[in-house]
Amino acid sequence: MRVAIFSDSALPILNGVSVSVDTLIQGLRSRGCSVHLFATGFPGHRDADPNTHRSLSILTPWSKGYPLAVPPFLHLLHRFRQQPFDLIHTHTPFTLGMVGLRWAQSHELPIVSTYHTLYDRYSHYVPLLPRRYVRFKIAKHTNFYYNRVDRVIVPSEAAAKWLRRHAVSTPCTVIPTAVRPPAKLDRQQVRAALRLADGTRLLLYVGRIAKEKNLDMLLHAAHAVFQQDATSVLWLVGDGPYRDACTRISLNLGIGDRVRFIGFVPREQVDQYYAAADLFVFPSVTETQGLVVEEAMSHGLPSVVASGGGASAAVLPGVNGLVVRNDPAEFAAAVLSLLQDDGRRRRMGGNAAEMSRHARDKGMVDAVLAVYEEARRVARYRS
Repeated sequence: MRVAIFSDSALPILNGVSVSVDTLIQGLRSRGCSVHLFATGFPGHRDADPNTHRSLSILTPWSKGYPLAVPPFLHLLHRFRQQPFDLIHTHTPFTLGMVGLRWAQSHELPIVSTYHTLYDRYSHYVPLLPRRYVRFKIAKHTNFYYNRVDRVIVPSEAAAKWLRRHAVSTPCTVIPTAVRPPAKLDRQQVRAALRLADGTRLLLYVGRIAKEKNLDMLLHAAHAVFQQDATSVLWLVGDGPYRDACTRISLNLGIGDRVRFIGFVPREQVDQYYAAADLFVFPSVTETQGLVVEEAMSHGLPSVVASGGGASAAVLPGVNGLVVRNDPAEFAAAVLSLLQDDGRRRRMGGNAAEMSRHARDKGMVDAVLAVYEEARRVARYRS
């Protein structure tokens, strides 16, 4: 099958969408599919893959690190028409997603779209306009876009429920993104390389440093943990527009010496932080899946996760982690309960690793290909 994938987020941008897109592309190619990626240009980046095609882009003050695709798209259209594609798969309902939708219509191709993000939870990134108005417009566009594709893929039931709330009637299939196998690393060697002192218990967060990730709550929970556990520290791997604010919160709470902002880490280097950690902490309630929770599980890390959104879907409470209300006191109590019981924490870590291995074997790519075939049948019937 010849597939054209459209995404506003693609590596080297590092987030759940870009990782999902890269994982899917590699999986489809391993099945013999010809896959071309149409993505936003990233300043200074050159792709080694000849089947990656970049749009013109601009940088804006309110989307730091996230270039925006801008027209004209004629050079992309020329590249698109050079291939006899069988299907289009979009991973955004916005700029390049709209391009993919229009080209699917004009070239009479079936189109599948993955709904990755609860977009109205990101309305604070739109400047000048009232938040309520932005959320209304996003909801209207969500309804418009996903009711015009042939099939929708969602990474969790929470995402499917969100689409139903927006009156999207297109059939949805839940297909969680598979995580890659963890790198085999020696924990003691990694901890030594990262200069973690013996006896230090590392609480790890991986993800964007952004307001919607609920990091205020995590930092207040860390403050409560540190008051009762002198051996624990919190490291945050990732970068984003909320980093300065988080630094100020840490200083105001008096925990600046025990909170470390690692900054951006290339995807292939994140494994060492998972391998060094004792517990994964994830406060976000705006995820549709929470890939980093599953990545942490693959390294044998139990997780403490705030309930809400799709991030908690991977956690079976009491088995491979704990799910608590979005409350700093409850979050801190859950963290402390695992730090103070090494046996329980290790058992949960072993369960996490085994459940992650099982999840990898469920055949994400086969499920996606089955959705592609459904979309092609719908397109043939429509024509």
